[in-house]
Amino acid sequence: MPATEKNDTKLADVAGAAEGAAAVDGVLQFSREQELAAYRAMLLIRRFEEKAGQIYGMGLIGGFCHLYIGQEAVVVGARMAARPTDQFITGYRDHGHMLACGMEPKRVMAELTGRRSGYSKGKGGSMHMFSREKNFYGGHGIVGAPAPLGAGLAFADLYRGTDSASLTFFGEGAANQGQVYESFNMAELWKLPVVYIVENNRYAMGTSVERASAQPNFSKRGEAFNIIGRQVDGMDVRAVAAVVTEALDWCRAGKGPYLIEAKTYRYRGHSMSDPAKYRSKEEVQKVREEQDPIEQVRARLLALGASEDELKQIDAAVRKIVSYASDFATNDAEPDPSELWTDVVL
Repeated sequence: MPATEKNDTKLADVAGAAEGAAAVDGVLQFSREQELAAYRAMLLIRRFEEKAGQIYGMGLIGGFCHLYIGQEAVVVGARMAARPTDQFITGYRDHGHMLACGMEPKRVMAELTGRRSGYSKGKGGSMHMFSREKNFYGGHGIVGAPAPLGAGLAFADLYRGTDSASLTFFGEGAANQGQVYESFNMAELWKLPVVYIVENNRYAMGTSVERASAQPNFSKRGEAFNIIGRQVDGMDVRAVAAVVTEALDWCRAGKGPYLIEAKTYRYRGHSMSDPAKYRSKEEVQKVREEQDPIEQVRARLLALGASEDELKQIDAAVRKIVSYASDFATNDAEPDPSELWTDVVL
């Protein structure tokens, strides 16, 4: 077995890695090992998404493809605060969530390219894959769908008495959908252990948040239902881990749902077909230079004594994993035509 294949899952899954870190002014103070775990996980997502964008351009990925580049700190911080038994569910910008949950890069890439070794046997594509083993429940193409589904997962946790929680992600555009508020109401009534995380990347498709939302502070969206809400810097993995730790403690204490707005930014268009002409190149570059979530961790690691050579080696190892995943996916067989009739309820 190639070394890259053997190690790819171990590199990604950071569940519980933030345990033991103390919070100062709402930010966890990571040890060198915790910073390294965050760095590896975020870098894997970044390099994977860059490769996905490349092979989409080559015509090897069909349908829609929404990249997570720029938002890596949100899901990695959340995963570092969570337990492996907690469920994750999100919308269609989902590859980063899969990798953070420890799903195999080669099988995620195989699903993107519609191959039989993919997580949905090559039939789901970018927006529809899941892993029961890793407690990742999708990837959903319907805008706002994670909110009621995440509440359902939390209801199952409560019903079974598992002490697990549901971490439910959706974007600021989806936050304007009606089913989100129906879910908020039920979650608070039944005190469901669900953490709602609004990934506010400033633009819902091509529309800025200021033009689409009468209340742009999404942490306040649960006030009508008595749901506690917090804003967090979604570009700082330590800040995200801190607030998600607080939220999960709240849920596990039986106090009901918790709402987080993670203020983040996507560098690429809404999807691969979006030229993103509604914002300037200067705006994107300014965020890259001043707020990039990976560069923040890199700078802290250097301050903690890591060498440039050590960080280059990590990047090289990550690139090797992604390269292996790409080669595996593009050489894997397509599903047999008979798969059209499997997993279908008539």
